[in-house]
Amino acid sequence: MFMSKPFFSPTFELPKTTNSHDDGVPHAPRPCPPPTITVNLLTPFNQPVHLSSPRIPFSVQHQLQKPKSLNLVQKLFRLRQVRRESSVMESCNLGDQGQEHRLTRVAAKDSMDVGDRIFLPISVKVLPASKQDCHSSEEEINFIRGLELFKDTAIIVINKPPGMPVQGGIGIKRSLDELSASCLSYDYSEPPRLVHRLDRDCSGILVMGRTQTSATVLHAIFREKTLAASNHDVGNKRRILQRKYWALVIGSPRHLKGLISVPLGKVVVDNGKSDRITVVENSQNMSSQHAVTQYRVIESSHGFTWLELSPLTGRKHQLRVHCAEVLKTPIVGDYKYAWQAHRNWKQFPWSNIEDNSNEKSLSENTLPFSLDLDSGSISEKHPRLHLHCKQMVLPDVSTALQDVQLSSEYDFSQLPSLKFNAPLPSYMKKSWDILRS
Repeated sequence: MFMSKPFFSPTFELPKTTNSHDDGVPHAPRPCPPPTITVNLLTPFNQPVHLSSPRIPFSVQHQLQKPKSLNLVQKLFRLRQVRRESSVMESCNLGDQGQEHRLTRVAAKDSMDVGDRIFLPISVKVLPASKQDCHSSEEEINFIRGLELFKDTAIIVINKPPGMPVQGGIGIKRSLDELSASCLSYDYSEPPRLVHRLDRDCSGILVMGRTQTSATVLHAIFREKTLAASNHDVGNKRRILQRKYWALVIGSPRHLKGLISVPLGKVVVDNGKSDRITVVENSQNMSSQHAVTQYRVIESSHGFTWLELSPLTGRKHQLRVHCAEVLKTPIVGDYKYAWQAHRNWKQFPWSNIEDNSNEKSLSENTLPFSLDLDSGSISEKHPRLHLHCKQMVLPDVSTALQDVQLSSEYDFSQLPSLKFNAPLPSYMKKSWDILRS
């Protein structure tokens, strides 16, 4: 339980007067204009921290532009370790005897009222006073740039390799978010920005905005997709954003195609040491978010099935939970949600496998970041996660940014579409060949 004492005070406080600012970029409808938050942390930085964003905390900028502070504040919001003291509650409940802190959790999607204050956990004291910029070798730069599928003035699209984290965190030394600043900025004065995420062990298409403006537009596109599906708008109308994943699952679903629409929620396991996402049977008794996925069977063979999964919402671990708990066909290599299915795993025999340990060792040593893109097929004792974002269709953002009439009511469906296709990683391609042999 979080108490008021371990948190800094004062921390983030909304100014009593705010000026609306129309930057000409479409945002999801909100009850009030998004405020600009000026944060004064008395300790440990003794430096003002500024948060300016259409919603907290898409853009978190430390005055010194330290990547560590940016990642830390974003991580605190994602983990819901940030607390809010409501100005409305304060005026109603506090008398002349002194101020009593009543803190509630606040998430990135939550609206703020004028006068609200935000509290950070005391753990931010461990943030180093200084940190050197991330430097990448020529080999690393060439490797990251070699992942590019598409690049224009507004976006960069890459084929994320499995095993590479998208964002930094505990125990993560290098992430794509950090590496993009040194490898994918090119002649731009600002680094590319993430607009969606893939799990560390997942591979496939990852889109980044090359500027703050293009990233904001992309955020609106991804958010509109989720909001529409959450409101049960899953008809046959053309969707401005389409994503198709390929997954190899154990078993076969009862139907060749279908629509999964169930609420998902987070539960704490292992005595609070970790958490997992699960289907919520009674959404009235537990906080949940609606998750919608379309699926179809590509082909089945030898007790395995290749599925095409189209997420209509963007919930954490949505596809993995829908496959494991709803379809009862867990994804191969998903030890978090299908560990029981892998307890008696027997590697699939394949007589055409060439076991050349020297060649394998050489391949691993030549890849930066200690990545291994070859091992992990169903022919091995410990297969890797077989989940890959293979196709994506989204509006041409660069065309939208050229339109002087760009506004919150902009119709992205009228724009030309960009279509991307990412080839399967080597181990998934090997599993495909094995099952078709």
